[in-house]
Amino acid sequence: MKINSVKGMNDVLPTAEGDSVAFNGRLWERAEAVFRDVMRRYAFDEVRTPIVEEAQLFSRAVGEATDIVGKEMYTFEDRSGKKLLALRPEGTAGAVRAYIEHGLPMRDPVQRWWYFGSMFRHERQQKHRYRQFYQVGVELFGVAQPEADAEVLSLCNAILVDLGLEGIELRLNSLGDEQCRPAYLELLSAFLRERREQLCPECRDRLERNPLRVLDCKNEGCQAVVADAPASHEHLCAPCSEHFARVRASVDRLGIKYRLDKNLVRGLDYYTRTSFEFLASALGSAQQTAVCGGGRYDGLVKQLGGADTPAIGFGMGVERICALLAQQGVPAHAPALFLAIGDEAAREEVLALATEARSKGLAAEADFRGGKIARQLGRADKRGARFAVVIGGNELASRRAKLKDMRGGEETEVALDELVAEVARRVGG
Repeated sequence: MKINSVKGMNDVLPTAEGDSVAFNGRLWERAEAVFRDVMRRYAFDEVRTPIVEEAQLFSRAVGEATDIVGKEMYTFEDRSGKKLLALRPEGTAGAVRAYIEHGLPMRDPVQRWWYFGSMFRHERQQKHRYRQFYQVGVELFGVAQPEADAEVLSLCNAILVDLGLEGIELRLNSLGDEQCRPAYLELLSAFLRERREQLCPECRDRLERNPLRVLDCKNEGCQAVVADAPASHEHLCAPCSEHFARVRASVDRLGIKYRLDKNLVRGLDYYTRTSFEFLASALGSAQQTAVCGGGRYDGLVKQLGGADTPAIGFGMGVERICALLAQQGVPAHAPALFLAIGDEAAREEVLALATEARSKGLAAEADFRGGKIARQLGRADKRGARFAVVIGGNELASRRAKLKDMRGGEETEVALDELVAEVARRVGG
C-alpha cells in the first residue's frame, strides 16, 4: 500500500520544481547559508529547543483567545495521561522557557539567540501556509533600549538584502504597554461596538475577547470598518511615544524605508510596543505576503515565571523566502570533477581520486554503476560538472588521463597524481 505524506507537511528535495519549487533543497541551502552568515555578523548564537513542549506554555504565552491556541495547535496527552503536550506553533515561547529554566536572567540577562526549525499549526492548507512550516527566528533578551529594536530590524533587513530580494516593504506600529494600552483598548472597543453589525461573526466574538485581533481580520467588510479605527501609535503614553520615536529615528538613520501601519497588531498576545512585518507583494494574496514578523515582548519572561526582562524578536518564514528566491532561479549544485569508470579495475583508483578531491575542498562525483562511457558522461553533463575524466585500464597503466572541460569540450592530458591539483587550479582560476 502506498503511503503519502501528511497533508500540509512537505518534503524538501533537490529535484522540486514547478508548484513545489519553494521546497527545492538547493534554495533552502542557499537561504540557510545567508541566515548563518548574517547571524554571525550580528553576534547572535544558535539555540535549539524541543519541538514538543507542554501545551500550557503556549496557552499562557501566545494567549487562550488566539486562533493559534484555540484552533490550530496540535495537542496530545503523553503516555502517562498526566500532561497535555503540544507541537510548537511558534518559537518564542520555547526560547523564553529555556531562558528561564536555565537561570540565564541571573547569570547574564542579555542573550542574543537565533534558531532555525519546524513549527506546526493545524490550519487550512493553502499556498505559502502549511501545517508544518519552518522559521528562522531571533530573540534578544535583556535590552530595553529602542536601539535594540532597530538592530533587530536591521538584522532582518540584512538577510533580505543578502538574499537579493527586492520589493519587500517594512511596516511598523507600536502597541503601547500596560500603562497606555488599556485606555486604547477601551477607545477601540467603543469604536467597534458602534459598528458591530458590520463585522464578520468571528470578529464580533473577537470584539469581546481580544478587540486588537479585529484589526488583523482579512474580511473585506471588517477591513472597511477598521480603516477609520483609532491608531494605537497615536494613543501612546509618554514613555512609549518616546520609545517609538527613537526606533523610527534609528531606522531612518540606517536608511531602512518603512510605512506606518495602524492595523499591524500581529497574531500573538505577548507583543508590546514595537511591532513590525516585512511584506512581499510578489507572494500574491494579502493574507500570505508577510515573510517576517515580530516585535517587542517585554512582559513575557515575567509572565512565564522569570524576572522582569525586556525582549524583542522575530520569526521569518523559510518557505516564503524560498518561494521568492525561486523567482531568481534554482542554483546549480554542480560537481567540479566527475569521474567515470572505464572498467572494473579502475574502481579503487576512482574512489581514491574522488576522496582526494573532496579533501581539497572540491565537489566530486563518481558513477560507481560503471557501464557505457557515453551514459556516464551524459550524467556528468546533466549534473553540470565543470570537468570530467574517464579512468580505465589504459589510464591505470600509463598513470595519465584526459581531463575534459565540460564547458568548451577541450581535453588535456594530465598525470593521475596531478589530476586533483590541476582541477583545483582551474576551478580557482
